[in-house]
Amino acid sequence: MSTTFVGMPAFPDAARAATGNAQLRHNLRKATHTIRDKRAAVVDELDDWARLRAAGAAIKDRVLRHLDVYLERLEASVTAAGGTVHWAADAAEANRIVTDLVRATGHDEVVKVKSMATQEIGLNEALGEAGITAYETDLAELIVQLGDDTPSHILVPAIHRNRSEIREIFRTRMAEWGVPAPEGLTDDPRALAEAARVHLREKFLSTKVAISGANFAVADTGTLVVLESEGNGRMCLTLPDTLISVVGIEKVVPTWSDLEVFLQLLPRSSTGERMNPYTSTWTGVTPGDGPREFHLVLLDNGRSATLADTVGRQALRCIRCSACLNICPVYERAGGHAYGSVYPGPIGAILTPQLRGVTSELDASLPYASSLCGACYEVCPVAIDIPEVLVHLRERVVEGKGHRAEKAAMAAAGWVFGDDRRLALAQRAAGAARGLVPRHLPGPGAAWTDTRDIPDIPPESFRDWWRKRHTKEGEQ
Repeated sequence: MSTTFVGMPAFPDAARAATGNAQLRHNLRKATHTIRDKRAAVVDELDDWARLRAAGAAIKDRVLRHLDVYLERLEASVTAAGGTVHWAADAAEANRIVTDLVRATGHDEVVKVKSMATQEIGLNEALGEAGITAYETDLAELIVQLGDDTPSHILVPAIHRNRSEIREIFRTRMAEWGVPAPEGLTDDPRALAEAARVHLREKFLSTKVAISGANFAVADTGTLVVLESEGNGRMCLTLPDTLISVVGIEKVVPTWSDLEVFLQLLPRSSTGERMNPYTSTWTGVTPGDGPREFHLVLLDNGRSATLADTVGRQALRCIRCSACLNICPVYERAGGHAYGSVYPGPIGAILTPQLRGVTSELDASLPYASSLCGACYEVCPVAIDIPEVLVHLRERVVEGKGHRAEKAAMAAAGWVFGDDRRLALAQRAAGAARGLVPRHLPGPGAAWTDTRDIPDIPPESFRDWWRKRHTKEGEQ
C-alpha cells in the first residue's frame, strides 16, 4: 500500500528539503511549463473565455447558496434511476460505508478510477486494513502506488518522476501487484504505456467491483460525469458488476446546460485540450448494460464547515483542473509533497486548512505557502480569488495559534490606531527617535529584516505637516 501524508512536516521544512533536489525541480519545471503553455494556447482561441469563466463561477456560487436543495434533488434522481445514495459526514464514515459495500459483494479486490476524494479520506488504506486490495488504474496513480509514493499534482500525480524512475518502478514492483513488466523494458514512453496496459488489462477483465469519484453530478437527472484521458475510467465504469462512487457534496451542478459550461472550462484548464478524450456519464443502473449495482457516497468531510465561511467558501468552486499549480512559482520549486495533502499547490493551501482545520502545524503553515503574486487567480477557470482566501486564513491562524509576541504587537497596534490622539503621539515619538531605529532588528525580528528594508520614518507626520501648512496660510 502507498504511504500517506500523515505526520508530514510543516510546509517551510518540507519545501526546504524539496528545493534542494535538483532532479525534482527539473521534472517539475519541464512538466508545468509544458502544460501551462498548452493551456494558454487553447484558452486564447476563445473570445468568450472571460464570459465562460464568469458563468462557471456563477453556477458554482448558486449551487453553494442552495446546496441542500440540489443535493436532495440529486439523491431523488439517483434513487429513481436505480442507484443507492449514502451520506458520509466524515472520512471514517465514508470508509466504513465503502468497506461494508465491498464486503457485501463477497470480493476482496477493487479497481479504482483516479479519485481525489478517495485519496482525501485514505480509502485505499482503510480497505487494506479490511483485507481488500485496491488497484489504481490511472497511469500516474499506478506509478505512485507501485512506488509506495504519494501524489504530488492534481492532474499528473507522478509529475515528480522521470521516465527512468518510472521504468525502475515498473521493473521492480509490477510483479508484486499482478502481471510483471516485460523483460528488457526501456524508458521509452510507448514501452512504459504498453507495460501498464498489459498489467492493467488483467485487472479490468477479472475484478468485479470498481470505485470512482466524479468530476460532476447533475442534480436533475442523477447523472455522474468523469473526464479522463486514458480510457481506464471507461473500463472501470462499465465492466464491473458493482460501482461505488465517492463524491464531494460540492461537485453537484443543477442541469445538463450547466454541465456544458464546465465541459469547456475543465479540459482547457487542465490538460490544455479543447476536449478531453473520454467523457463518461452514467445514470443509475440499466439492465444488461454496465454495472448491475450502483452506490453513490456523498462526502462532507469538512465541506459544510467551509461553506459557513463567507470568504473561504469560494474554494468549494474548485473543479480540480490544476491550472493554479502549473502557474505557481512556489509549487514549481517545492513540488506537491511539501504541502502534506492530496490537494497541493495554491488550491491546496486554501482548501486543506479549511477541510482539516488549522489545528496542526502543517495545516497552519499552508496559508503562508504563497508569494501572493495572484497568478493563480488569473488562471482559475472559476475565478477563485486564492490570494484573498490565503490572507483570510492567515488571519485565522494568527487568531487561533499565533506567536504570543506577534499577538501582543498586534494588540498594541490596534490600541494605538484606535484613537487619533494616541496615533498622533506615537507618530511624533517615532519622528523624534527616527535616528535611533536600527536597520536590522534583533531576536525574532531578524528573520523579517534579513529580507526586507525597514521603511524610513519621516521627521513629522502628515497630520502635523498639514496642520502647520494650513496654520501658516490662515495667518497670511
